[in-house]
Amino acid sequence: MIKNKFTDFPLEEEIRKAVSDLGYRYPTIVQQAVIPELLAGKDLLVQSQTGSGKTASFGIPLCEKVEWLENKPQALILEPTRELAQQVQEDLINIGRYKRVKTTAVYGKASFIKQKSELKQKSHIVVGTPGRVSDHILKGTLSLDKIRYVVIDEADEMLNMGFIEQVKEIIQALPKQRQTLLFSATMPEKIVELSQNYLSEPKMITVEATEKTVPKIQHAFLPVADEEKFAALEALTVVENPDSCIIFCNTQEKVDNTYDHLVDAGYPVGKIHGGMIQEDRFEVMDAFRNKRFRYLVATDVAARGIDIENITHVINMDAPYEKESYIHRVGRTGRAGKEGFALTFFTAKDQELKKEIEAYGGFKMNQISLPNAKQVARSRGAFKKKITTKQVLQSPKGKALEQDIMKLYFNGGKKKKLRALDFVGTLTSIEGITAEDIGIITIQENVTYIDILNGKGSIILQAMKDRTIKGKQLKVHKARKK
Repeated sequence: MIKNKFTDFPLEEEIRKAVSDLGYRYPTIVQQAVIPELLAGKDLLVQSQTGSGKTASFGIPLCEKVEWLENKPQALILEPTRELAQQVQEDLINIGRYKRVKTTAVYGKASFIKQKSELKQKSHIVVGTPGRVSDHILKGTLSLDKIRYVVIDEADEMLNMGFIEQVKEIIQALPKQRQTLLFSATMPEKIVELSQNYLSEPKMITVEATEKTVPKIQHAFLPVADEEKFAALEALTVVENPDSCIIFCNTQEKVDNTYDHLVDAGYPVGKIHGGMIQEDRFEVMDAFRNKRFRYLVATDVAARGIDIENITHVINMDAPYEKESYIHRVGRTGRAGKEGFALTFFTAKDQELKKEIEAYGGFKMNQISLPNAKQVARSRGAFKKKITTKQVLQSPKGKALEQDIMKLYFNGGKKKKLRALDFVGTLTSIEGITAEDIGIITIQENVTYIDILNGKGSIILQAMKDRTIKGKQLKVHKARKK
């Protein structure tokens, strides 16, 4: 029987409520195919494009299947990049919010000690990059004995980025009794081989590309010399006047130079590359996703499956080093049935690469001309108006879900020998508060954060002025947004 609504799936009330509050009504094709099989306990080999809704296809059943009382991780999700790991963590936190499913993310260029501390606490699901997951396994800070579910996401990306051997080592360290899922947009021979070696009688699910998942992209190119690129970029963006545009460069230095040039020209622009600290990269991606600026200059780090809606233009200032990178870059536009425009600047030495990209992608690029001075002058008024007009900010995906949730800060944690049970005992002794009103509890060395559900945060804030936890008087206030 085809499941046409999320209410058709056998899900707990807490998961159904979260899915509904997230605005999910009708499952996508991949969700219809994957959710029942994952719930039934089968290993799966899934071929599905980016933008098809696959994160929810494994996130919903995983949040359903994990046992809340178990403190050790029960599911491990491997992602090729830090940005994807963080994005998947956010999605799973939202899906599992009412069930109080704790999802922990581990990735490089972030504090190992902080991650170690989080993994010591209750964590139902761990999502991470292969390198950092391997580090935690080797140092004994990630417990594997209760892992029952494993997701290898973006497997072809893992292969392209050289992570497959690490992925194999991680799988070999896991319990033999487990359910394994492998997701990949393409099925190169090495990915098929991986599935044959590590999946048990997997069901193959191939989600055919549809009108909504096939990018509608107009591919164009402009022959240009390196020293003319900045002038060409300005002329073309003034005439094209994109609503939202990613500009890709091959090196961090080129990103910095292009960003500086656009800032000087008055563009609302951000930048992202691997040389930036992780917190800054996350902040920039969140700001771009929420429409705080229209232009983003990036290296390929931003092309790896990041889920950002309504990118109208992609411009390759530099032709990518590899044909596969071109597909990942331009795949940021023309999503969900909308049209997109992908423009690449090719120098004289790039002609062979252009032919390779066209043969690999199965399309022909149209050559365009540089706009003349009259065209630029005629378009400049509309361009200026757009870049100085504030965009309608996009609400975060879990905004509706958070309306009845207040995160509280307590100035006491592990150093004061406080445990989750101590907080739960005190809070449920407040009139009108039950265990169902207490969400995820995160205890750190000196502080504790607790999600209070069902609009009960203000009741607890008031009551805690006169109460102690384990005999200790703690300061309690609404947590600041990070």
